[in-house]
Amino acid sequence: MSDSPRLTSLAHGGGCGCKLDPEILRKLLADQPAAGRFERLLVGNETADDAAVWEQEDGTCIIATTDFFTPMVDDPEDFGRIAATNAISDVYAMGGRPIFALAILGMPVGKIAPEVVARILRGGAEKCGEAGIPVAGGHSIDTPEPIYGLAVIGTCRREAVRRNADAVAGDALILTKPVGVGVYSAAIKREALDEAGYRDFVATTTLLNRVGTDLATDPAVHAITDVTGFGILGHGLELARGAGLTLVLDVGALPLLPLAEGLAREGYVTGASHRNWTAFGSHVDLPAEMPDWRRHLLTDPQTSGGLLVSCAGEAAHGILDRIRAAGYPAARIIGRMEEGAPRIRVEG
Repeated sequence: MSDSPRLTSLAHGGGCGCKLDPEILRKLLADQPAAGRFERLLVGNETADDAAVWEQEDGTCIIATTDFFTPMVDDPEDFGRIAATNAISDVYAMGGRPIFALAILGMPVGKIAPEVVARILRGGAEKCGEAGIPVAGGHSIDTPEPIYGLAVIGTCRREAVRRNADAVAGDALILTKPVGVGVYSAAIKREALDEAGYRDFVATTTLLNRVGTDLATDPAVHAITDVTGFGILGHGLELARGAGLTLVLDVGALPLLPLAEGLAREGYVTGASHRNWTAFGSHVDLPAEMPDWRRHLLTDPQTSGGLLVSCAGEAAHGILDRIRAAGYPAARIIGRMEEGAPRIRVEG
C-alpha cells in the first residue's frame, strides 16, 4: 500500500463532482428519443429523475439505476463505501427498497496494486451488506483513472413511487443531510482536512438514505430526490421544473457540515461548483450582497448527499421529527414550493 499512489492523485475530479456539466448534459439528452411509448415504464428519461421505474403486471415496480465515479478519498474501503452508499441512494429516492447490486469497476492496471482494488470492492460490499443486499456480479475494465460504483435494482408498489416532478404548491421542503461535501473534498485533495473533519465527511457520505422507503408510504410526501453533483440549487431546480413551480430556499436554514463555511471562505471550492453556477445561475434569484462563499455552498457538489423531500406544509414538522428519529439529526426544513415560474428564489 505504501508504494501505491494516492487514489485522489489518479483522478482529475472526484465523487459526484466529476459529473458532466449540467448544461452539457441537458443538450446531450435533448435529442434522445423519449421512452414514454412503453406503457409499463412509469419513470424514464422524460424528467431528470433518480432512477427508471418499470411496473409489472401484479403492480410491483422494478427500480433500476447506476452510479459510479472517481475517488474523492484515498482510503480504498472508504471510497468503496461512499460510492456504494451514493448508488443505492437513487433507489431510496424513488421510494423503493434495494434488492441487489452489480459492481462497476474501472482501474488503471499497473498503477494500483490488486490488494488496493480488492479493498475498494470490499468497502462497497460492506455497505451493500448494511443495506441488506448482495453484490451479485459486475463488470470491470482497464481505465486511465480509478472508477467504482454500482448498478442497483430495487422494488416498490406503484403507489409508493416518488418522482422528483410531483411537488405541490404549498409544500415544505426538507433536506435530510448537511451540505458541504464538495468543499470538504477540495480540502482532502489538498491534504488540508483534519481527522475530525474527515470523520464527519465519511459519516455523512456513508449514511444510507433508507428513510426514503418509509417516507414514500406517507401520502403527505409528494416528491423526493437526492442531492448529489449539481448541488442543492441544481437538484432543487429539477424539482421546480418538474412541478412547474417556484422553489423558495431559506439559505439561513440550510444545514452545513461543521467546517463547510470556514473552508468555503478560505477558497476550498471545486470546479464543479463553478460549472454548476454557470449552467443554471440564470434561473436563480439571489439576495443582494450575497457573498461568493455562500453561493458556492449552494452549488457545492454533494457526493452521497441527503434527500430533498417535498411534503404537505401542515405535515412537515411531523415528518421532520420522523426523519430525525430515523437517524438524520441534521435534517431541516429549508424552504417551500410556490406558484410561479420554474426557478429558484433564495431568501435569508
